[in-house]
Amino acid sequence: MGITYREIGKWMVMLVLLWVSCEKTEGSHVLHMRLQETDLNVTLAVTNPALKAAYHFRPPNNWINGPLYYKGYYHLFYQYNPKGAVWGNIVWAHSVSKDLINWIALKPAIEPSKPFDQYGCWSGSATILLDGTPAILYTGIIAKNDTDPKNILWTQVQNVAYPKNLSDPFLEEWDKPDYNPVIPIGPGVNGTAFRDPTTAWYSPEDKHWRLVVGSKWDLKGQALLYRSKDFKKWVKARHTLHATRGTGMWECPDFFPVSVKGLLGLDTSVKGKGVKHVLKVSLDLDRYEYYTIGTYDITRDRYTPDGTSKDNKHGLRYDYGNFYASKTFYDPEKKRRILWGWANETDTTDEDVAKSWAGVQLIPRTVWLDPSGKQLLQWPVEELNSLRGKQVSVTSKTVKPGDHLKVGGIQTAQADVEVTFDVSSLSNAEPFDPEYMYDAQAFCKIKGADVKGGVGPFGLYVLATSDLQEKTAVFFRVFKSEDKHVVLMCNDPTQSTLAPSLAESKYKPTFAGYVDVDLTKSSSISLKTLLDHSVVESFGAGGKTVISSRVYPTLAQGDNARLFIFNNGAADIKVTKLDAWELKKPLMNIGA
Repeated sequence: MGITYREIGKWMVMLVLLWVSCEKTEGSHVLHMRLQETDLNVTLAVTNPALKAAYHFRPPNNWINGPLYYKGYYHLFYQYNPKGAVWGNIVWAHSVSKDLINWIALKPAIEPSKPFDQYGCWSGSATILLDGTPAILYTGIIAKNDTDPKNILWTQVQNVAYPKNLSDPFLEEWDKPDYNPVIPIGPGVNGTAFRDPTTAWYSPEDKHWRLVVGSKWDLKGQALLYRSKDFKKWVKARHTLHATRGTGMWECPDFFPVSVKGLLGLDTSVKGKGVKHVLKVSLDLDRYEYYTIGTYDITRDRYTPDGTSKDNKHGLRYDYGNFYASKTFYDPEKKRRILWGWANETDTTDEDVAKSWAGVQLIPRTVWLDPSGKQLLQWPVEELNSLRGKQVSVTSKTVKPGDHLKVGGIQTAQADVEVTFDVSSLSNAEPFDPEYMYDAQAFCKIKGADVKGGVGPFGLYVLATSDLQEKTAVFFRVFKSEDKHVVLMCNDPTQSTLAPSLAESKYKPTFAGYVDVDLTKSSSISLKTLLDHSVVESFGAGGKTVISSRVYPTLAQGDNARLFIFNNGAADIKVTKLDAWELKKPLMNIGA
């Protein structure tokens, strides 16, 4: 593997991200008391180990709900239940890596133990102080109201923790000072909706640190702003960094700078000329995220979106699929900003318990500002290519209307597929219904992969059986509006599984987003899809639109999984080039 895990790196940065899975507002969590029990709502094929993700980060067993990255070595501190594959009994588990792909598990780093976190250690972030000391800020739970077991209210404060041994590159021991909480509940703060402190940024002008804590007041989502000179005493600003009505609780906020030009990432404290800022929030009401791009005025401590996208649930998303509680960090070694995101399971709770694991981190992605300045672009970190093995290619193939073309020669349950399509004619494009301008998912639901169209649907059938009884479709479809063509990208898992338990739950949602491309200027559009048994991650048009999903085929598992190119439109589609690689299995939490 070429990795010496006990080698001390030359540089060190830290970013902690621990994410919380809230089923209701007001800081509530669903507790599953029957952690090791099952019932009849289990399809044995869905619990088959063949569906366990191989190269996506996951714990050795049980439940994951968040990661961290730590410089030099990449550190993931993630919420982990050592007693079962559902939420509860949470500790901060800890894994390390040199390359973001191969991971070694260490002992848990932080557990509830003091009055300021006695009921839980929830989400947080980390910051490297001016002297190089890593500091974790995290949400501690100090009380709970469990009179309604389906809607437990948790009282939240913000705490700090420091490594006990700064010479230890693995940060295996942490100290939680008794002067916690460093940010108690103050006047005008909703104590049961007060969590997930961000990475702090420093301003040399006034020698203050700043950070944001997610909150809400009624249905107004808030990024509460705090300042500190010593990282010990924090004072709440009179105003929020930003707030938006009607969005509800803002979980896992993330605030960071991006360069206006180029691909290089920026340290969280960078500001000034040639810099834009991104504010991302996770919406507890809707269980997905959105972000805006805008300007940060350090003198007023205000963030103002540019207005090029909606500042609400209809805004831009990192990922239009199964993706939540994301967090970025700056990697100074390669001068890039990396995005982590979490995908939960979409099978039943009983199946999670039966298979003894749940939840994965999606492949870490490099993010940067699109040249238009209107959105971010994303791409899997380059280290993933180290797993590539056997390759097959297809070039210059025309797929006729109604046809599908099998791509053979490799095992495709664990693969990396890149394809470029040429759409030479747009004359058959269907009229676009403006009713769906801000609801691509609903549009995809009625315009699924099997619904015949004009230009598209065309794309890939993945994790499919030879007879297409099971298939997950990832595809494009082109429409014509009054002044331009509209490109819809979809993930359609409605035929992904024959599992009776999932048919009964009816939870096989289509996911979709629009792709900002002009096919009249360039007739080509690309699609990259990562397949990992039950994980499907797709990147459209070079990372302009990303969709991830979890699927549970009962037949299309392992060597029985097939890959097809398909076209259900009325016009020919040309495959300019397709490359597909088998992906090897990395070290995944060896040492646990």
